[in-house]
Amino acid sequence: MTAPLIGISTYLTPGRISDYECDIAGLPTQYMEGVTRSGGIAVFLPPQDATAEHAQRVISRIDGLIIAGGEDVNPERYGQPRGVHTQEPHQTRDHWEDLLMGAALEAQLPLLGICRGAQLLNVHLGGTLHQHLPDVVGHNRYQVGDGLFHPEEVTLEPGSAVAKIFGDTTTIGMAFHHQGIDTVAPGLTVTGRGFDGVVQALEIDAYPFGLAVQWHPEENLKDLRIFQALVGAATT
Repeated sequence: MTAPLIGISTYLTPGRISDYECDIAGLPTQYMEGVTRSGGIAVFLPPQDATAEHAQRVISRIDGLIIAGGEDVNPERYGQPRGVHTQEPHQTRDHWEDLLMGAALEAQLPLLGICRGAQLLNVHLGGTLHQHLPDVVGHNRYQVGDGLFHPEEVTLEPGSAVAKIFGDTTTIGMAFHHQGIDTVAPGLTVTGRGFDGVVQALEIDAYPFGLAVQWHPEENLKDLRIFQALVGAATT
């Protein structure tokens, strides 16, 4: 059996390699390990100037796609001015990932959105975001600070694809996000929520394998089930 190629979108960020300071196209290795430990081969897809045709060519050469977590999506994409808590837009990454997502959806490629990836999927299909959840829900439990991923219980919709992956109606998600889903886009169904009703899982309607989670499964590699499900769906 051939290991499927799983494309993963990446950051483009200032960094350091040894003593050399430069812009780095990269990603925390947990994403790669989630794929490789599940039997896939990870292929990084860094932000770059590209066209829809370029994205289609990339999508035609991989077997599955992960849109990874990262910076806030530019609120102009869902018709809002940037709020005081929203990060400065990363236009190249937004554009590149939006092209990849569009090409993947057209090809019905197995797709997993993680955190920012869930938000971008919702925006791509016409939904909106809460730019700062503490202003909406009155707490900051989803982003406690200091780069800490905080375990939170998520209630899953019985019979949904994500509930079938985890085997029951609740799971523990590793949370680190200050934004969240507001208006749900047409073509998506909410299949997981936090204790306060915040959307934590979305699924693409009438799609072979297309789901997105607001939490970070790569931060708990003792539980590979969602990566295994993606790799399984991408295996030819």
